Amino acid sequence: MSKAFTKDTDRDDDDLELPPLPAGGKNYITPAGFSRLKAELLDLIDNERPRMVEVVHWAASNGDRSENGDYLYGKKRLREIDRRIRFLTKRLEVAEVSDPALHHGGVQVFFGATVRYVQEDGQEHTITIVGIDEADSLVGQVSWISPVARALLKARVGDEVPLQTPRGLQMLEVLAVSYPAP
Repeated sequence: MSKAFTKDTDRDDDDLELPPLPAGGKNYITPAGFSRLKAELLDLIDNERPRMVEVVHWAASNGDRSENGDYLYGKKRLREIDRRIRFLTKRLEVAEVSDPALHHGGVQVFFGATVRYVQEDGQEHTITIVGIDEADSLVGQVSWISPVARALLKARVGDEVPLQTPRGLQMLEVLAVSYPAP
């Protein structure tokens, strides 16, 4: 059959787009982030997927599948679960766990650091530099490949570092650096 007559959902979902890493870069992740991803993967495999397979099996036994909402939704949800399982498996395979507690007491910015800095306009920010798969901007976590993290990496307390923004070049002054206790 020609590709022209297939639905978008018929495509192979194994070609997942992973967030890009810098050339020669690694997929760094904190031990806590690795544990969260692994727990999610195990929950999908051990709990959610078997439950959904049971629902699909039950719905399929009810007869006509073309208008069976439980069956159609269940199959769609199974595809989503399988897609997430493949994604997590690939990410965990290439993950390199880096423990930020090794730098506890240090004043230089490395992966896993919580950095307090001030912008030229006086705005203070506090961020924690974490892995791509665990970054959550709502709680002040940024990926280690983000522009602000790249600008701050290897800086020390008191250093001013340039950050290229859409509004132009800004200088950031590092006020404090901390790491979790071992």
